Amino acid sequence: MKSLIFAAAAVFALPALAGDISHIRIDDAYARASNTMAGAAFMRITNTSDTDDRLIAVVADVSERVELHTHIEDANGVMRMIEVKDGFAIPAGGTHRLERGGDHIMFMGLKAPFEQGGTIDVTFTFEEAGDVTVEVPIDLERMDGHGAMH
Repeated sequence: MKSLIFAAAAVFALPALAGDISHIRIDDAYARASNTMAGAAFMRITNTSDTDDRLIAVVADVSERVELHTHIEDANGVMRMIEVKDGFAIPAGGTHRLERGGDHIMFMGLKAPFEQGGTIDVTFTFEEAGDVTVEVPIDLERMDGHGAMH
């Protein structure tokens, strides 16, 4: 009987242990949509290892395409949003912030409107850490710096 209890405890502990193995931590995540065609997600990505990593792709079934984006200023001083094909560096022991007006996740061709209080499952692919899936809350009213999520 004791071995059965131990085996059951071990099975339930595996997901928790697996989550602790990753050296990537995603905090303060939220998603917004300003219209029915596109949305964006913002968060803080921390690399707790002593090896640099890179976010190279993002997948979510809420839109036709998901891209890594940033804003750049053109020669006329106009801010433009562009795709970042090389991904975002996450330095060893460092943090990379995805935020409005800077680097962010872009959902293009939304399959349904983002609804306040809902969530979306987003899978991040890192060069070193591999895939990390996070449930990101939808907060259409949020201002940067409010709320938290892991």
